[in-house]
Amino acid sequence: MLPITSHAVSADARDALRIADDYLARVIAGEEYLVFDGAMGTMLQAAGLEAGELPELLCLNSPDEVTAIHRQYVKAGSLAVTTNTFGANARKLGDAASVREVFAAAVACVRNAGARYAVADIGPTGALLAPLGTMSFDEAYDLFAEQVCAAVEAGADIILIETMADLLEMKAAVLAAKECSDLPVFATMTFGEDGRTFLGTSPRIAALTLSALGVQALGMNCSLGPDDLRPLVDEMLEVATCPVMVQANAGLPHVEDGKTVFSVDPDSYAKSVAGMVEAGVRIVGGCCGTNPAYIANLADIVCGKQPTRSFAEPVCSVTSAQEAVVLKGRHVATIGERINPTGKKRLKEALRTGDFDYIINEAIAQTEAGADILDVNAGLPEIDEAAVLVDLVGKIQGVTGLPLQVDSSDPEAVEAAVRVYAGKPIINSVNGKAESLEAVLPIAKHYGCAVVGLTLDEGGIPPTAEERFAIAERIVRAAEAAGIPRQDVFIDCLVMAASTNQSEVVEILRAITMVKERLGVRTVLGVSNVSFGLPLREVVNATFLAAAFSAGLDLPILNPLSDRYREIVDSWRVLCGQDVSAARYIEEYANRTMASASALAPGQPQQGGAAQAAVSSEASDGEAGTLRHCVITGRRAQAADIVRSMLEKEGVEPMAVINDHLIPALDEVGDRFEKGTFFLPQLMSSAEAAKAGFDVIKELASSASVADKGKVAVATVKGDIHDIGKNIVKMLLENYGYTVFDLGRDVDPQAVVDCVKRHGIKLVGLSALMTTTVRGMEETIALLREQAPDTKVFVGGAVLTPEYAKMVGADYYAKDASEGARICAEVLG
Repeated sequence: MLPITSHAVSADARDALRIADDYLARVIAGEEYLVFDGAMGTMLQAAGLEAGELPELLCLNSPDEVTAIHRQYVKAGSLAVTTNTFGANARKLGDAASVREVFAAAVACVRNAGARYAVADIGPTGALLAPLGTMSFDEAYDLFAEQVCAAVEAGADIILIETMADLLEMKAAVLAAKECSDLPVFATMTFGEDGRTFLGTSPRIAALTLSALGVQALGMNCSLGPDDLRPLVDEMLEVATCPVMVQANAGLPHVEDGKTVFSVDPDSYAKSVAGMVEAGVRIVGGCCGTNPAYIANLADIVCGKQPTRSFAEPVCSVTSAQEAVVLKGRHVATIGERINPTGKKRLKEALRTGDFDYIINEAIAQTEAGADILDVNAGLPEIDEAAVLVDLVGKIQGVTGLPLQVDSSDPEAVEAAVRVYAGKPIINSVNGKAESLEAVLPIAKHYGCAVVGLTLDEGGIPPTAEERFAIAERIVRAAEAAGIPRQDVFIDCLVMAASTNQSEVVEILRAITMVKERLGVRTVLGVSNVSFGLPLREVVNATFLAAAFSAGLDLPILNPLSDRYREIVDSWRVLCGQDVSAARYIEEYANRTMASASALAPGQPQQGGAAQAAVSSEASDGEAGTLRHCVITGRRAQAADIVRSMLEKEGVEPMAVINDHLIPALDEVGDRFEKGTFFLPQLMSSAEAAKAGFDVIKELASSASVADKGKVAVATVKGDIHDIGKNIVKMLLENYGYTVFDLGRDVDPQAVVDCVKRHGIKLVGLSALMTTTVRGMEETIALLREQAPDTKVFVGGAVLTPEYAKMVGADYYAKDASEGARICAEVLG
């Protein structure tokens, strides 16, 4: 049953890599250096590539020219040469050529150039994956799988997945490479000046996740020059357990005499890369702006040398696309328990009816309450658990950056969910039964997950610590035999209720200590079960939690909305040294007294749910209402309800709701995005919440009572088929209340002008991803100046800079969607 895709190869084939020769095997083992080539686009432009021409088609139409470029890199010292297939997927090629044809021709070009290793180059799809975009995980996987199969058939030696900014898209590509080939997989991501991808993934998170997925090398390429990448490389080296590769740009592009040039020369580039090699980088090459002169210098740096530094020591970690939880020493992390239908009538009803907004609110509330990881369980027999769990994982990852624990007793549901999870999740759980070990451990290994092992087997849950330990030991050994390292195994010694199994409580604590001391693995525990059937359950739970921490508990599963739990956790983090200098504890508790600290009156309920958390969090922010908070936290259903109440019950004018509540909330989100405390998923989630409010206004208010904020046209310019950035801008502007005309991608300049004149548009946004299509942007702006001179233009895209914007004649440069909204406010009001 593993894996679920029809593209899969057998488990034995996945474990037996086909490595071209002994030297490449030593590279993968970290015992040798490997020199890649430099930029293809830079060389093609120098050779006169026409703007808008698909460079991949040159492998078919001008193979001698492509081969000549490869040969220059081989002569410079490149052992590994990448095929000219960066954008050769079915979505981008369209009817121009088949993927199979392009890869066959591209690999032939590399072979004819005399390269030792032909590296099949695979870049992003050019679309944003759901839930942020419209492309599904399976659609992306299928595109990558087609490329991988074509590369294997063409005779490639290595699969290189590069320039990825979306960790989920990277995962789809890595899985396609693992499941459709037996070739080594190298994977590199691209990071911005803030040290993260545009979706918020840091080098540390990327390295932890990709190492767990089992790639043979990982690293970074593009976006920045070598000096700017150095601190990001160091961050990656701290946790990478395989070779790290770096292909930096030759600095930042700028324009001289109408030509694009880069700021870092070959000698300066080599000096910077030499420092990276000394720090532990094994694989080097170049990206935008580099040429054979750069590569020749890199070959000189590693010539005759062998690495001396070892890989990083493995660490205990779980990740999402934006956050990593790494446990060291006696440090602890809490797992929020509230998304589990056991004993929760309202959650059961939400799962049955598909009321995902309620469940999303629970996720947000636990995040705000300080949980480190969220447990996600959809285990009801009357629903399609696998489908619901997949949907939940995607939606929850859209509103919180916390890592998730996928909780199910159904292996098929577990696999379906972890497959589409962006990051390294926890699987909860496996147990000591042979059937469970055989079903779950291969899933954890294949998808790079941590796994919880329950100390029960065919005989049930044993009463003594020794018997629990024996099952734990069996699970750990089975996990290691499946290729799962000990740092990824968490043992749950299973809490029994003190009211019915009182003698076992101490045995549970003993078992935790035995597991920690003898097996050296982390421990997890569902704390609240201990108080079942007793009064004042929180008191019992908190006492047991403190005792469990002392015994060696690392990952308590609990209700993070409980004040008593938070106090115990915060106190323990001081005592174990996790809260350095007690800074967090002092900040939280300095102005509190014992009388105010979690004192519950007799009969007071344990804690409210997500709705209460929304109110309390809003109050702590000092805001009079809750609409702002619902927008900021992405609570769509609540935002819509509040707007409806404001209009129908409170008599607030529609424009007052927009200008006094929705727009300021979106502005706050934009500020947080600008400061790096929010990332694209949170920005998009907030925009959706605001849209829910706008939709209610449109439904209830007359058109005369809602002012038109203005019209904007957006387009990806002629020759460019990338529309991720443009689509994000469109969505955000619509949620600010602007009317947006989306002209799509690869848009002819005259089509932009025609739209502007037809609809009286005063502002146009243009996007370009590739340097070769910036000229298309310049032509569009020139035509607008000629036929619609009163129209303002803002531009953006990965290759754009303020200098480029000025060069092409734009009025504004937007580095991101949030800046685009500010430009609209300035131009249109």
